[in-house]
Amino acid sequence: MTDCQLYLISPLDVSGEFPERLERALDAGPGLVTAFQFRVKGLDQHEAARLAEPLQEICAAREVAFIVNDDIALSKRLKADGVHLGQGDGDPRDAREQLGREAQIGVTCHASRHLAMEAGEAGADYVAFGAFFDSTTKASEHRPEPEILGWWSALFEIPCVAIGGITPVNCKPLVEAGADFLAVSGAVWNGDEAAAVRAFAEQIGAA
Repeated sequence: MTDCQLYLISPLDVSGEFPERLERALDAGPGLVTAFQFRVKGLDQHEAARLAEPLQEICAAREVAFIVNDDIALSKRLKADGVHLGQGDGDPRDAREQLGREAQIGVTCHASRHLAMEAGEAGADYVAFGAFFDSTTKASEHRPEPEILGWWSALFEIPCVAIGGITPVNCKPLVEAGADFLAVSGAVWNGDEAAAVRAFAEQIGAA
């Protein structure tokens, strides 16, 4: 049995019935989904904050970390649990200064051991490697091998997240390689979210 957990990433559209879908997904895997990333693009802060509020409450009620994608200022405004930074989204040190000691700060490191070590030195709380598979959510030219997860886990205490096109069908090698978290989006939201979370739970449990 592994202690790998799920890190849900929101679809770009979180309006309408999405709060109910988030509840169903989290309730399908209590203890399995430990983080949720709020990822919306092209909205002003006011609108983003309005959409985030109900989702933040749902996460807080279930002790799921609420992480904002790419936007340190929005994370601060929402008093979110943390922020996830791409390589062009700012420095983890700056995020730490603005968000405080308790904030969870994650950094995208693609397929680069060097970037991951730099992120760790800059105070990141987790590093994300990927995309491991083709993703419909976000294009990426980076294709790390699962071994990078094992290499990281053997050397560093900071958790690592595997991301990119991960489904219940293909996730097992990543879990076995040492991923602490699987970051998933399309595999959950493009169908029945509760069934997808249960399918992940089954595969992670079997790995």
